[in-house]
Amino acid sequence: MSRSRGRRGELPPSQETIEKLEKMVDACNFYEAQQMYKSLSARYAASEKHAEALDILQSGALIQLKHGQITCGAELAVLFVETLVKGKYSYNEETLDRVRKMYEGFPNIPIPEHLDDDDDMQKLSEALVAAKVRVEGCLSFLRAAIKWSSEFGAPKTGSPQLHNMLAEYLYSESPEVDMTKVSSHFVRGNDPEKFASVLVNFMGKCYPGEDDMAIARAVMLYLSQGNLRDANNLMDELNKQLEHKQLELPDSDLIQFIKYLLQALERDSFPLFKILRQKYKTSIDRESLFDGLLDEIAEKFYGIRRSGLPDIFGDLLRMM
Repeated sequence: MSRSRGRRGELPPSQETIEKLEKMVDACNFYEAQQMYKSLSARYAASEKHAEALDILQSGALIQLKHGQITCGAELAVLFVETLVKGKYSYNEETLDRVRKMYEGFPNIPIPEHLDDDDDMQKLSEALVAAKVRVEGCLSFLRAAIKWSSEFGAPKTGSPQLHNMLAEYLYSESPEVDMTKVSSHFVRGNDPEKFASVLVNFMGKCYPGEDDMAIARAVMLYLSQGNLRDANNLMDELNKQLEHKQLELPDSDLIQFIKYLLQALERDSFPLFKILRQKYKTSIDRESLFDGLLDEIAEKFYGIRRSGLPDIFGDLLRMM
């Protein structure tokens, strides 16, 4: 930095700052670099140099993640989103690509299997803790990004692409997968084909009786948003992918109910809808969520709402 710049308190070009901080991280001075990333980006932002602050934060998030510093990388990624908000940056493809690049910086590390001795169990314990840190860090970043997108130009529920990313990371990296959370984000997304592939994968490793519930939940979540098109697309894609693997949908009353439900909605037949709810009540009662979703489906497709009925889908997302 020149003396004149230092006397005036001017900030150096952002690339100069980025190169200096990257050298600190490469030298494994992670904590010191983190504090510098935070303080310097804040100074740029305070000087209305939001573009420079964003460049510094993105660079910092990526290099910290590259070095396995997940907590540091996630913190800088969240600060990147907060700077988007402060700078009033609109949601567009260019900014989405920057968010995606940071998302792709979060590692995908499989949990070890085939454990035999105490050392292996210790490795498993450490892997589970590390997985939890990765998931929590990535989720905090993507949740902030979804909120920003909803306020600056994306649909009011948030960017579909960001919901896809969150769903995929939840499924692939969570030590204990919660398919309700995964499904809720895929339904806010725009990729039924990917959603179907996740469901097919889940069917291959879940406990007996969880496969048909996961499929039914996915379809009813789409329908509770009035999205009959993607509910049908999901079922079509499931059948296609299962056939390719020489497999079939689970043979259960619940899956039969879902098939008839889709037909009833296609026909716009409320009497048939009511008959199906009564006939398959035992299957519907297998999960408490289903009854509430069916109430919302009745409202979306037939304009019938029970007094005081809560917003089941909205409540699900707020809980996440």
